[in-house]
Amino acid sequence: MAISIGSSLIGKTALVTGASSGIGLVTARELARRGARVIMVSRNAEKAERARTAILFSSPHVQLDVRLCDLSLVANVQQLVQDISRDYSKLDILINNAGIMPGPLTITSEGHELSWATNHLSVFALTQLLLPLLSEAETGRIVTVASEAHWLGEIELSQEARNAPEKYSWLTAYADSKLANILFTTELAYRLELTNITANCLHPGLVNTGLVHAGSSWGMKALWWPAKPFMISPENGAKTSIYLATSPDVTKVSGLYFKNSRPGRSSSRAQNRTDAARLWRISEEETGIE
Repeated sequence: MAISIGSSLIGKTALVTGASSGIGLVTARELARRGARVIMVSRNAEKAERARTAILFSSPHVQLDVRLCDLSLVANVQQLVQDISRDYSKLDILINNAGIMPGPLTITSEGHELSWATNHLSVFALTQLLLPLLSEAETGRIVTVASEAHWLGEIELSQEARNAPEKYSWLTAYADSKLANILFTTELAYRLELTNITANCLHPGLVNTGLVHAGSSWGMKALWWPAKPFMISPENGAKTSIYLATSPDVTKVSGLYFKNSRPGRSSSRAQNRTDAARLWRISEEETGIE
């Protein structure tokens, strides 16, 4: 089956998190080139400005709106959504792209392990809070960047256990957060079944981006260097995100995990509806958002 690469996005608004580098930058650039007004969410002001300048250099007439937000804190996500809701009446596309590869155990000021907070809780909070704007679009699309690392993941129900130094591993923390991305998408799609909004997630491939370079532990470096020759470019890594955001092939497709712009196989844990519902309740409790 031929894959449609997408159509014009003139008149549509898209929000891309982690848009200042890697596949987030490529995704934002390509959506803008197709006519969308793109809200670029970034944590770092300098990197965000460099990204905006780079896109405008190659495509001077695109519409870009840079918003700064450290997504590791739910309070920041809430403020971001308040600002966007003030300035926009609808949102057609939400790309939950931002993510980190954690290093040593770090607990946020809100009491959450950093990768759990950034990779999962922010996705849950941002998506939930933006649903009113997405519902105003003719068809709203939610796309979340997960990972094949989810095969190693397991959902730890206890926040205390997630934060315990003796149990912490950067690799399992990352894998757990990526499993959460898929389970969240599954439950979200179920809850949005009778609406105009779809939700899908994806594995972008083994991409050579800042996410990999960010790790400082010897274990992370030991895994990264042998894999480097097999990594793909951010341009290739962004293809499935762009496909899910734009292609007419998936207008009514929801709740699936994609690889290479096609539905892919996920782990048995990722397909567990009971775990998906349980994760939803945990996420409500930990974010305070129902």
